[in-house]
Amino acid sequence: MALAALSVVLFVGSIFVLHRIIVRLPAGYFSARDRAARQGRASLPVRLCRNVGGVVLVIAGIIMLVTPGQGILTILIGVTLVDFPGKHRVERWLISRPAVLSTINVWRGRAGQPDLFLDE
Repeated sequence: MALAALSVVLFVGSIFVLHRIIVRLPAGYFSARDRAARQGRASLPVRLCRNVGGVVLVIAGIIMLVTPGQGILTILIGVTLVDFPGKHRVERWLISRPAVLSTINVWRGRAGQPDLFLDE
């Protein structure tokens, strides 16, 4: 019973977190110029908390792969929070898929945010 309750909480939480992250991203998050301006801004405690939170979400997502819940989405949210070499390239590859970008821009439009754009 506790595992089912945990699964429901993680399911709802992952949807909420995913929506908040997508809506709060700056429109130019995937542009090289904006990325260069953002690098090095976060302090060590903020980066540490973000990485720990990302690892927790990845572990929760793996658990949700075998229990009901948004396992893949939760893993993706966790991966976006964790710093690792090549992360930006992986994010750009994922977001450049037309179905992914259009869905994200629909969500952002409903929240009154401008569309994400990519450098060509």
